[in-house]
Amino acid sequence: MLPDTAPPEHSPVSRKALNEAQYAAATHGSGPILVIAGAGSGKTRTLVYRMAYLLEQGVTPESIMLLTFTRRAAQEMLYRATQLSSQSCRRVIGGTFHATANMLLHQYGQHLGFPPGFTIIDRGDAEGIINLIKSSLGLTGAGKRFPSKRVIMNLISGAVNKSRPLEELVFENQVHLSEFINDFHAIRDHYNQFKLDHGLMDYDDLLVNWQRLLAESEEAGALISDRFQYILVDEYQDTNLIQAEIVRLLARNHDNVMVVGDDAQSIYSFRGADFYNIMRFPKQFPGTSIIKLEQNYRSTQPILSLTNSIIEQAEEKFTKSLFTTQEGGDPPEVFSGANEAAEARFVVDSIVKFQDQGTPKNEIAVLFRSGFHSYKLEMELGSRGLEFEKRGGLKLTESAHIKDALSFLRILVNPWDNMSWNRILLQLDKVGPKTAQKILAKVSENDDPLGTLAAYKPAPGWKQGFTRLLELLTGLQAAGLTPGAQFDLILDYYNPIFEKIYADDYPKRRKELDQIRALIGGYGDLQSFVDDTALDPPETGGNEPESPSEEGKIILSTIHSAKGLEWDVVFVIGLAEGRFPHQNATPGEQWEEERRLLYVAATRASKHLFLTYPRQIFTTDRKLRHTVMSPFLREINPGLYYQREQKPTTGYFTSGGQDLGLPDPVRTRKKTISARIEYLPGMSVLHPLFGPGTVKSVPGPRRVEIAFDRHGNKILHLDYTKLEIIS
Repeated sequence: MLPDTAPPEHSPVSRKALNEAQYAAATHGSGPILVIAGAGSGKTRTLVYRMAYLLEQGVTPESIMLLTFTRRAAQEMLYRATQLSSQSCRRVIGGTFHATANMLLHQYGQHLGFPPGFTIIDRGDAEGIINLIKSSLGLTGAGKRFPSKRVIMNLISGAVNKSRPLEELVFENQVHLSEFINDFHAIRDHYNQFKLDHGLMDYDDLLVNWQRLLAESEEAGALISDRFQYILVDEYQDTNLIQAEIVRLLARNHDNVMVVGDDAQSIYSFRGADFYNIMRFPKQFPGTSIIKLEQNYRSTQPILSLTNSIIEQAEEKFTKSLFTTQEGGDPPEVFSGANEAAEARFVVDSIVKFQDQGTPKNEIAVLFRSGFHSYKLEMELGSRGLEFEKRGGLKLTESAHIKDALSFLRILVNPWDNMSWNRILLQLDKVGPKTAQKILAKVSENDDPLGTLAAYKPAPGWKQGFTRLLELLTGLQAAGLTPGAQFDLILDYYNPIFEKIYADDYPKRRKELDQIRALIGGYGDLQSFVDDTALDPPETGGNEPESPSEEGKIILSTIHSAKGLEWDVVFVIGLAEGRFPHQNATPGEQWEEERRLLYVAATRASKHLFLTYPRQIFTTDRKLRHTVMSPFLREINPGLYYQREQKPTTGYFTSGGQDLGLPDPVRTRKKTISARIEYLPGMSVLHPLFGPGTVKSVPGPRRVEIAFDRHGNKILHLDYTKLEIIS
């Protein structure tokens, strides 16, 4: 038992080093303790000082166990605790749940019949075994469209981590694979037997078998619980049911367990995290002391007041109110744009303003619920020449199925776009790279590529698909078709190909195609849309040095990928009813997790917070739908934020009436013909982003190297470059 006395004066664990709540948690005596650590409240610091305090009180390092979700977090805490304490923390058992399980199963696994020399297999090895089993069961071969090893492994692992039947996951998320449920069960049984026969464990087995070891072997369970007298757990709100049971069993002989987490930041149920683990902890450990860390060291008070308002509406929570001793700060802003284009334009205009005021690019982040919610913003950033890094979800033009669909649009705008032609031709059955190159050689040397393609003689094996492609291309050139109508024709043609290529997860991918379908509805001409989707920056010459003053890129991120991070300026976009919370979120736990998701997003901001939404959106069937702000925003006291909106027929307005400019709801441009112009060394040209320059060389087909006056040498691809010849 720890003495119930304060540390000596010379101790680094002092009231000067910690605030009152942190100090109370770090110097807690024996027994269970739940530390509810609000966003930015110093939870890592509290855990570090807790370890230092335990060592100072004479607790041996070997009897302390620290469980985290990343190896890096454990290493950082152990290092910092060593710096504070007179003792080294090298002998503290600190690491992830999986790494700790591996160690203990090698030491005690014989109690369950596991050999001490069992082997851990990674995800690649596991998928390889699944492939072998598929073959042995006759589930692969010509003409069979059985789900891939990746999909099967995801289902098997998901059932373990979520503690749910495999068939429930199939019906919930991948109902198109329901015909294979019996096969999935057979594969899982064979997979488990294969591992047992060969002394193997995958990552999920580590947790399952650690829990079994503690629960099924009375001797091993007692030995391990007695060995580790103090259990510390980080990010407890992210534990799944197996991990929570492991913690309970580890502490069964002494109840000396401290868990640190924030119920308001429990957002990973899709990975198996169970919100109720942290809520039920006091019941699992009677006599639990609950300490709340509410002093925030990240954000200004106006931001914290708004985030407190978001979470205070939660149905189940540990009530807390974040505060800071910092003074001042701008109130958060809520902006409503006339449409998604206006919302994107406002965000980019604001980003430019902050950059002009000296805010580094990597201190600006735009957060969103789903990866495709940023597509319009990506297009706006690209058109303004602003580089960004996207986290959590691919960029608009990075997904293979999106590239497929866009390639049809690109050849309509530029019939000499060989990259897009190659992508389209390779979709045809029995057309390989050599055949595609033969066709392209004919197409690219002619001034009428479409006519040349129509005259090409296909082989019998791929004639039917080729004929169908020609019918599509003919239909796309019909007079009077809008970009939206053209895209509908493309989807009719592409869908059978799409479902075959992406048989495993085409329903999920189709949602992204539907978003492109909605986006294109806001365009009056195809050239504008194609230009806006050509977002990748031009290739640069290898002789261009990196700027020593490079300050990174603007961050675009899903909220899930942003947890634990912070930025000076944060925009949370798409906060319209039906989008946030997600339209399929049902009342109850799903709805509440969506609320927590918004809370996590808002608490990422340290100095400036913007919450935005469009008042009109194009639905996936390309109808204009009026929207209102998210119900989560409507619950917030309007006095906690500054309202700004865009009037329907004028510009952006603040409550003071200042006109900030209106983005065009439908964008049109004149067509560019850069791809068919012959550029020669010495020509003077003008680029919309890089400015004036001189053609230096022509290094390859459709490529030109230009020495720009202000940006140095760059190699540009003419299919996606707009150049004006000056002289």
